[in-house]
Amino acid sequence: MLDKAKEMREARIRRHIRIRRKVRGTSERPRLCVFRSSRHIYAQIIDDGNHRTLASTGRLQHGDKGKIAESKLVGQRIAKLALDKGIQQVVFDRGGYIYHGRIKALAEAAREAGLKF
Repeated sequence: MLDKAKEMREARIRRHIRIRRKVRGTSERPRLCVFRSSRHIYAQIIDDGNHRTLASTGRLQHGDKGKIAESKLVGQRIAKLALDKGIQQVVFDRGGYIYHGRIKALAEAAREAGLKF
């Protein structure tokens, strides 16, 4: 059981490295990076050219809503933070995770709130 979890984590890291070779955030179009743990989800907007995190948010407390609903809240919140700073377009970095479930919910909520990617 432990070996399977380790293999899955290493596969995600390999995918993430492969994605990061291609995905770069600029001042005009920063990178929206997502990290998902078993309980929480975090999102950051990063300018890779200047090595700065422009905005970040996460969900540290789960209510009765469930993980998908909490991911939608994080997506809406990161979009609001970005739009307040004048960022309208981003590059989406899914962090090696499959575009499904919580990652998809966060991305779609950010798009609905006004971010373009």
